[in-house]
Amino acid sequence: MPSIFRFRLPFRRSELPETGLLNTYDEDFTSSAGYDADDGERRIINLNGPQPTKYGNNRITTAKYSFISFLPAFLFEQFRRYSNCFFLLIAILQQIPEVSPTGRYTTLVPLMFILSVSAIKEIIEDIKRHRADNEINHRSIERLDSGSWCTVRWSELTVGDIIKVGINTFFPADLILLSSSEPQAMCFIETANLDGETNLKIRQALPATAELLETKDLQRLEGRIECELPNRHLYEFNGVLRETGKPPAALGNDQVLQRGAILRNTAWVFGIVVYSGQETKLMKNSTSAPLKRSTVDKLTNTQILMLFMILISLCIISGLCNLFWTREHSETDWYLGLTDFKTKSLGYNLLTFFILYNNLIPISLQVTLELVRFLQAIFINYDIEMYHEESNTPAMARTSNLNEELGMVKYIFSDKTGTLTQNVMEFKKCSIAGYVYTAERTPEESQLVQNILGRHETSAVIEEFLELLSVCHTVIPERKENGNMIYHAASPDERALVEGAQKFGYIFDTRTPKYVEINALGVRKRYEVLNVLEFTSSRKRMSLIVRTPENKIKLFCKGADTVIYERLAPQGQAFREQTLRHLEEFASDGLRTLCLAVADIRPDVYQEWSQTFDKASVALQNRESKLEDAANLIENNLRLLGATAIEDRLQDGVPETIASLLDAGIYIWVLTGDKQETAINIGYSCRLISHSMDIIILNEESLDATREVIHRHYGEFKSSSAKDANVALVIDGTTLKYALSCDLRNDFQDLCILCRVVICCRVSPMQKAEVVEMVTQSTNAVTLAIGDGANDVAMIQKANVGIGISGVEGLQAACASDYSIAQFRYLQRLLLVHGAWNYARISKLILYSFYKNVCLYVIELWFAVYSGWSGQILFERWTIGLYNVLFTAMPPFAMGLFEKFCTAETMIRYPMLYKTSQNAKLFNVKVFWIWIFNALLHSVFLFWLPLAAYTKEVIWSDGKTSDYLLMGNLVYTYVIVTVCLKAGLITNSWTWLTHLAIWGSIVLWFGFLLIYSHVWPMFKFASNFRGMDIQLLSTPVFYFCLMLVPITTLLIDVICKLVHNTVFKTLTEAVRETEIRRSDISEVMNEPRSSFTETARLLRNVFTRRANTRVETDLELSHGYAFSQEEGGAVPQSIIIRAYDTNLPKPEGN
Repeated sequence: MPSIFRFRLPFRRSELPETGLLNTYDEDFTSSAGYDADDGERRIINLNGPQPTKYGNNRITTAKYSFISFLPAFLFEQFRRYSNCFFLLIAILQQIPEVSPTGRYTTLVPLMFILSVSAIKEIIEDIKRHRADNEINHRSIERLDSGSWCTVRWSELTVGDIIKVGINTFFPADLILLSSSEPQAMCFIETANLDGETNLKIRQALPATAELLETKDLQRLEGRIECELPNRHLYEFNGVLRETGKPPAALGNDQVLQRGAILRNTAWVFGIVVYSGQETKLMKNSTSAPLKRSTVDKLTNTQILMLFMILISLCIISGLCNLFWTREHSETDWYLGLTDFKTKSLGYNLLTFFILYNNLIPISLQVTLELVRFLQAIFINYDIEMYHEESNTPAMARTSNLNEELGMVKYIFSDKTGTLTQNVMEFKKCSIAGYVYTAERTPEESQLVQNILGRHETSAVIEEFLELLSVCHTVIPERKENGNMIYHAASPDERALVEGAQKFGYIFDTRTPKYVEINALGVRKRYEVLNVLEFTSSRKRMSLIVRTPENKIKLFCKGADTVIYERLAPQGQAFREQTLRHLEEFASDGLRTLCLAVADIRPDVYQEWSQTFDKASVALQNRESKLEDAANLIENNLRLLGATAIEDRLQDGVPETIASLLDAGIYIWVLTGDKQETAINIGYSCRLISHSMDIIILNEESLDATREVIHRHYGEFKSSSAKDANVALVIDGTTLKYALSCDLRNDFQDLCILCRVVICCRVSPMQKAEVVEMVTQSTNAVTLAIGDGANDVAMIQKANVGIGISGVEGLQAACASDYSIAQFRYLQRLLLVHGAWNYARISKLILYSFYKNVCLYVIELWFAVYSGWSGQILFERWTIGLYNVLFTAMPPFAMGLFEKFCTAETMIRYPMLYKTSQNAKLFNVKVFWIWIFNALLHSVFLFWLPLAAYTKEVIWSDGKTSDYLLMGNLVYTYVIVTVCLKAGLITNSWTWLTHLAIWGSIVLWFGFLLIYSHVWPMFKFASNFRGMDIQLLSTPVFYFCLMLVPITTLLIDVICKLVHNTVFKTLTEAVRETEIRRSDISEVMNEPRSSFTETARLLRNVFTRRANTRVETDLELSHGYAFSQEEGGAVPQSIIIRAYDTNLPKPEGN
């Protein structure tokens, strides 16, 4: 009986402010729900009346930006890039009069263009997120308005609304259950979207509201609900229902229907909204969309900072050289006018050189990257190989900033339910009396039924086996109008078992509080239910005591093989060895197994035991242990019947995908809220865990025990000298809580990283995020999280790359992800093909962009040496600006969009090719500075060779001379030709667009030269360029150098490439050459694959010290035991069984 405490208020009710939040407690408030007067503020919700305060609507958003936040958030994101800060500084400095040698707008205009393109891309991508949010917000639900039901959008709901939710429908907000179509106001909900558990949960309304079965009843509801303020605690709720004229009733988590859960096996429920929109517990556990950056982006940012430091050094050196040169020549070269202030000012000269050298950092890089990534994202969206026809769901890149990150993934963190599995249990096989049977199209076709009808020697055992399957469970039958039988069950395993019995002609069709009825091959049989001994994870079995149609008392028992075998009678083990062998075969196929046994109980034994059981059930102290002791008294002397095998059906292609990803050198961790046995069973069935693996299971109940076992196993690893062990680590949520504490965190992560596979069971959403964050920070590797439920959002946002599974049920994970796909199997193509290609493309694009800029703009430094450090530019100012925008813009685009070193088929067939991108072989600090050094070397050739040819300044036959600008255009032409040929030299995949980009860029420069040389005086600019085409194209020196300079410059590159491809050829390059020759690729795939044979041998004797419970667990795992059933729910299993009477009609809720 709940205790009730009374509080006398020190002030009158009229003195309370009119608000929904009260800081004091009202009188007669019950504390039975754990809600105390000292809890502080609370929420008050009036029933069928105006609310005391205005509550928010039910709209949710997972987008990065809003109309108001876009500009500040976007600018913050853009100016986190050092390059944009640098160009902003240059644009400001260029506005100082007579400082900039390159004009006032040559940096500002490109910068504005870059930011505009980036803004448009971000807006387009965020509009997609808003559309996904609207798809959820615009779902419809029935709401009670003025005595009638009207259909409204989810977003229109608010706190206090009474709504009606139908079967197989998501709850739109956090609700308090008022009543349902089921007896005693029960309802079944699926929370896999929240906690990953496959079994259904039971919720039950308060008796005070259970009779509100019609609209008129709901209209008469008066009073208020008082509850705690919105919070993130998924499994806690405290409140009280105060109906007018009735005593208060405590509200707890058993009455709460959370947003994100689905109504199952229940025709309808009535509920009242207590938390809506962003205040729901689901959204409280979500975080705002993070601003993620790729590893390549971060590395580029760092190298830009290094280049900036070099640029500063060059400016200081150039400024000092100018000072010394001016001091030395001011007297002798008086005609140069070196005595003015600007010439002698070091600060002025520093600004001049700072602006002159600023293009060492390519301003066009960001806009090129943004556009290329955007188009790469479109390639992903339109990849027909990742289109799921059944659900009409394509892959979707919700952000394009992480395209190359897909090619560098080292760790994958996957949810289980709905991601690896379909959450569909199917009866596959059974072993009865030493024989294995499978279901056929009809019962008559199965060998099992033929054995019954033919009175085979095992027919009596078969009949008992099928009777047990069809009677011993908590399933509720429902017959549809067409005569088909539908089974409702909290446990998907139990439903599969009952459906399995149905396939063999034993149809369960009636349940009442006292008996069940089955149709056994046309014969109706009634079994009186005497007692239910409930399933728990510690008991690992469920038993039902029944009175058979022959008036015999039998105990039907199903459970793990270990607990069944130890309770077998000596004469009940006839099929022990055959059944064990079959269990191992079922387990090797990844099937979930249960053993079935029966015991005949004499009436006098039952009467005596029944009294013991009744006393235990009403005990005030240690009730659970006394009930378990009573169950142990009757659950013995069992007779083994056989075993069942259920398939927890995997998503299509999951084992093959996991095998491919493991071959690619990716570690896969499974983080699930489901039970340990189920998770390990799935690990076997999807080939993540092999039977040759050792399994470390960490199930500890204290910090000290967790510390001891982690240190012991880690010490065993260290003593074995194993770096990459063929070991799977399994840990539950309680132990994980201790393992992630400060003093154990490092040791635990070291142990995990040594293991090949890690499975975390019974973990909360925040624990998933903590594990992902731990690995991301400790290894500095690229992590990827993939899931389909709202409980996966936190880890999806914590990982470097988040993948959401969409297309079947909830879109919460897909909305919060960076990329969404319809099936787990598409992850293989997303990573191994698009990821690897995009990494190679982006890497080459960035390196080439820096290369071509250094090639041209360092020439200004060499010209400064030649021109007395004057700061004079060698090139015409607009040709400087158009170099990146026009003349060398297309080759990087071609690389970023069409470059690939192998075909998609080869990448899928040989996952090892992924390791090149995964290990960042194409873009790292060493590679970056090799390219910079290469560009510096090329710039030396590109300036000093033409200068040597131009030394005498007479390059025409008539003896005429020109000025420095002709020299500049000579050099400029050779630079464009050289960098375009360099693009061709590093290109692996030639398409007609690649040819157009490379040769078209060269043609474009010559076309520009011909036109731009004649714009003056028609247009009032470029007067110094007048007639430049005639000067340039009329001298033989130009043509001679056009052949000599680019070839000489690239000769070293050609030689290096030739030596590398001959002597130091990588596996990827060998495969590419084999593809070109159309030879058999398998001939070059000689790289040794990861082998754990030696490691396994070293570790074989390491894991020998095991407790008895561990040995029992290993035995169960080898035999495939797994069973899903809610424990400690709102309604005990024994009450569920006796609550239903399928002979009575259910209320319609009108």
